[in-house]
Amino acid sequence: MKPLRILFLMMAIMLMAALVACGGGGTTTPAEQPAAEETTAEEPAAEEPAAEEPAAEEPAAETSTGAGLGMEAAAVAEQFFSQEELDNSIRLIGVTPEGPEGEPWLQALEPNFIDTSEFAKEGPYTFCFSNAGVNNPWRVVGYNTMQHEVALHPEIEEWIHVDAEGSDEKQISDIQDLVASGNCDVLIVSPNTTQALTPAVEEACKSLPVVVFDRGVQTDCPATFVQPIGGYAFGYTGATFLADNLEPGSKVVALRILPGVDVLETRWAAAKQVFEERGIDVVEVAFGDGNNDKVKTIITDAIQKHGQIDGVWMDAGATAVAAIEAFEDAGAPYPVINGEDQQDFLVKWQEEGLTAIAPTFPTFQWRTAVIAALKVLQGEEVAKPWRLPQPTVTQENLDQYVQPGMPPLHYAMCGCENMPGFPEDWGGTQ
Repeated sequence: MKPLRILFLMMAIMLMAALVACGGGGTTTPAEQPAAEETTAEEPAAEEPAAEEPAAEEPAAETSTGAGLGMEAAAVAEQFFSQEELDNSIRLIGVTPEGPEGEPWLQALEPNFIDTSEFAKEGPYTFCFSNAGVNNPWRVVGYNTMQHEVALHPEIEEWIHVDAEGSDEKQISDIQDLVASGNCDVLIVSPNTTQALTPAVEEACKSLPVVVFDRGVQTDCPATFVQPIGGYAFGYTGATFLADNLEPGSKVVALRILPGVDVLETRWAAAKQVFEERGIDVVEVAFGDGNNDKVKTIITDAIQKHGQIDGVWMDAGATAVAAIEAFEDAGAPYPVINGEDQQDFLVKWQEEGLTAIAPTFPTFQWRTAVIAALKVLQGEEVAKPWRLPQPTVTQENLDQYVQPGMPPLHYAMCGCENMPGFPEDWGGTQ
């Protein structure tokens, strides 16, 4: 009977170890405690008090703070991170831009102007645009605004737009085809992902002037790079607001869209640093893919798993209302949250009195890309990079950005209010 008794004891020990691993958020496994297993197998009588000892669980409970930062989705792509650039972006938040007042798409932060006379040529021009996609509301509003900017310039005789539909492979092929056609006087590129598109942009630069905007590439060959302050400022602004409005140890879910895009990677890198420094417990980090249903599921599961979620940080705000609705469906208190300048979120914020902020990546930059390309072809000085201001929607200025009559997925920072066709061409009503 003795061998059977030992076998039963060993099976009980293995079961207890597995339960400990589950209860510790995955921070403790049987493999990490070999000594405990060996001692128990040899001395079964000594195991009972050890299993009942609550103090032994305290270190595991402490390590759960910020446990979500150990998740695969929480990893920061180091090739996109620079502490120097992060610090500079935070500094730029407080810099007054140069340029015409009330026209932020023509303004620049600490511009470094370069000579573009080497690209000068007589018009009229054919503009070619390789677009990562028109696959989310931000990009729909941006491209619509861009087309209206093109219409303001009779010098642009032909506009060729190619939609990569969110595919690196297609966009690389698109760029190659556009360059090979010989029809383009200038190429504007909004990259799908950063590293994958860098070689294609570098190759295009050998044949014609290139203007990159929105997402970047890892080469300085383009004539200029148009972008607001960038991802660091967005991520820092949202995370700092959450930390300022939550106690240390508060539970936060971080929602990301997808990896490998510089502006999204830097948003998360800045936010992660703030949360670590301020003692915020990031319990989950997940990619929501910009999908409302998926975001709702992530939030619902987090509430069920952790009991209470105090804040939600997002690297983009298109699904912010879906995140809020998940709290409503669960009967849970609203979180402190950052969204973006999408109308449905701004209206929800206003109606429900949310504790919220909306850092932006303004869609008026789609106008600037066209303006920059035209300046390059006319041999005018252009800022490189052309760093645009990056306004933030706060409780104090919320009312001015809520635009009655505009559709839920419209972005307030389009800079399009005075353009011909507004608001009807953007889906709004007078």
